[in-house]
Order: sequence, then structure tokens, then C-alpha cells
Amino acid sequence: MRHVIALDVGGTGIKAALVGADGTLLHRARRSTGREHGPEAVVAGILDFATELRAHGVGSYGEPAGAAGIAVPGIVDETDGTAVYSANLGWRDVPLRSLLADRLGMPVALGHDVRTGGLAEGRIGAGRGTDRFLFLALGTGIAGAIGIGGRVESGAHGFAGEIGHIVVRPGGADCPCGQRGCLERYASAAAVGAAWAAACGDPDADAAACARAVASGDPNAVRIWQEAVDALADGLLTAVTLLDPRTLIIGGGLAEAGEVLFRPLREAVRRRITFQKAPALVPAALGDSAGCLGAGLLARDLLSITPTTPEVST
Repeated sequence: MRHVIALDVGGTGIKAALVGADGTLLHRARRSTGREHGPEAVVAGILDFATELRAHGVGSYGEPAGAAGIAVPGIVDETDGTAVYSANLGWRDVPLRSLLADRLGMPVALGHDVRTGGLAEGRIGAGRGTDRFLFLALGTGIAGAIGIGGRVESGAHGFAGEIGHIVVRPGGADCPCGQRGCLERYASAAAVGAAWAAACGDPDADAAACARAVASGDPNAVRIWQEAVDALADGLLTAVTLLDPRTLIIGGGLAEAGEVLFRPLREAVRRRITFQKAPALVPAALGDSAGCLGAGLLARDLLSITPTTPEVST
């Protein structure tokens, strides 16, 4: 198989790679999204970046990539190939798949950033060999990916895996989604960082600082951390009850605390388990390469079902 183009678009930067037939990252590149110039400029920058990657592949390997995969944040209609909405990037209803396919002259797959990262973790990362897994990214918010049989579920409307909006504290803190008491208001890296900043009086303190204070035994930090762990365990119990995953994979900024997070979280989940079968609870393995690797897998999947000389579909 030929190499593929992989793009992982974030709120401030784009990570990209050319991925070989064996999954090797042959070439890596990064650049700013340019979101300060508006959504049209972001889209133009993505198209230009992808064009440069195509040219690099031709120059280095004697032929263009066979397909491309792109992961983007926000609401994504993967079936239609549309980037429906992103608050960070300011776009609405961008037909990104067809725009890229037209520019590159090759088949293109579009995916949601967290689900795409979860795909990589499930197939080649911490969940490798697992038939059913749930991947969680604990960052500014909390999002998830439901993995079944080597693929990730997007759901009927593109919202599958939004575990951050499970209500774990009814009547609790207001959430931008319109509900109150959502999981991400208590257990995201942003929530933990904000709580610790208020408690310690340092407006620049973040979740990593809270984790360090927990490790040193600070009682306020321990309290804040345990509240987050308990909320997360409550959300995970709901997910385990509904989905019965074999493995829970935890990534994102909060997971960088390592055993400061995983030790109490495993215990909190264990205490809540009754009839359910307790899944393995493990840290993500691929770091910030997961999105690119997942986008490469989406592209590789296209090659496995697409003829060698396809007509580009719009």
C-alpha cells in the first residue's frame, strides 16, 4: 500500500504526518491554525498544508499519497464529511472532506479528534488487541470514544462518546451545554485547575500543580483531587454499566499525573462495581501523536476498500 496523509487539527495548531504502509511516521510537520484570521483562513490553511504534504510525498517517495485522513474538533458529521461546528475555530458546516478530496485528488476520511485519537489508542496503543474499549480524554473538557471490534462508534447523530456531559451531580454547576452537574465541570483538567487556583490563591495554578500538591500531601489539594476522582468514577460506572467495555483508556492532561490519578481512580471504580465486570483501567500510550496516527488509520481504511485508481467523490 502507498503512504497516506494524516492531519490532526487542534484549536491552535495542526499536526500532520505522512504515514507508511506499516504505520511508520515517515514525515512530521506542524503549523498554526491561524484562527485569529477567521474560519475561512483556517480552512484555506488546512488545504494548503495538505497540498504541501502531497507534494512532499511525491518528491520523497516518487508518488502521491493514496488517501488522506483528517481529525477536527467540535461537532463532526463523519458520514456526510462535514465539520459541522467548532467554537474554537469558528466554522460552521464546512464540507471539509470534499474540499480536501478536490484539492488533493484522492479519497479523504474526516473524523472527530477525540474519536480519531481513541481509534489509534484502541488499535495500536493502550487498547491494542481489545475488542471493546472506552477511551476518555481529560483535558479542557471531557470527551470519549467507544471502540467496538476495531472501529469507533460515532452514533446516529455524531455525538457518541460525549461522556463529559453525563450528569454526575444533579443540580450542580452550570455547564455550557445547558445542563447542570455535568462530569466535565468536576473532573476535567480545566475544572481541577480552576478549583486548585481558587483554593491556593494563585490564578496561574493548573491541574498539574494540583497533582504535585496532592503528591506532597497538601490537604486542600487532596480534597479537590478526591472530589474530581469521585465524580469521574461515578461517570465511569455509568459508562461501564451501559457499554460493558473490556478496557478503559484514560488520556489527556489530567492523566499525565500518572498514579496520582490512576491509583485512587481504580479504587473508586472498584468500590462502585456491583454486578458489573470491572474493566482494566489503563493510561493512554500514544500521547499527542494519537490524533495523527488515528487520522492515518482512517485513511488506511479507505485504501482497504477503495480501488487503486478511484474517482474522487464530492
